[in-house]
Amino acid sequence: MTEVPRYSGYDVLAKRDSASWNDRTRQVIDKRLATAPGQRRFLSKGEWRALDAVCARIIPQPADRAEPVPLAAMVDEKLAEGGHDGYRDARLPPTPEAWRRGLAALDAEAQGRHRRVFSDLPGAAQDSLLTAVQRGLAQHPAWGDMPPALFFSHRLLTDIVAAYYAHPVAWSEIGFGGPASPRGYVRMDYDQRDPWEAAEAKPGREDQARRENARVGRR
Repeated sequence: MTEVPRYSGYDVLAKRDSASWNDRTRQVIDKRLATAPGQRRFLSKGEWRALDAVCARIIPQPADRAEPVPLAAMVDEKLAEGGHDGYRDARLPPTPEAWRRGLAALDAEAQGRHRRVFSDLPGAAQDSLLTAVQRGLAQHPAWGDMPPALFFSHRLLTDIVAAYYAHPVAWSEIGFGGPASPRGYVRMDYDQRDPWEAAEAKPGREDQARRENARVGRR
């Protein structure tokens, strides 16, 4: 049985020219949509391959998705533009250096265990290695004084997940309407939603949700 998407028929981009978004929101989203899957500005070719493979394990995307979120490209773009969180754990180097060192250490760890770089490993071996990094069990000298577990939680996981949920494809998947500016919200009570918000396809109400979601951008 084919699983019905939770927000069947909903496309957040239908709001693009509605009162829900202003010009600044459109500019920001258009830039994200313009990021090509293979766009590489900061990382080396080898670093890119490692990052792309890591992204596929952290957030596997549906195989039939026409336009997957370009996760590696979005992380690379953040690094190229000097993006940062405004804070960092003192045990980690600055974001660009942390990523370069972390990806190099990940490849070194893979070479030490399997004699292949991370991107050439089968999925199960990649998952096992990432689990070791997450638990602080990676021990290759390439990690230096950078704690593997902190790199996993503060950089690898944080940056990849943040990139995914900053993209309209993910917004449509979870029923998010994007920035609430300038429209804002009106119905603030429990289990109520505004007419321009996505309707969840609850069991037995899939067709109703699809019809309501088709009208979201026209409200």
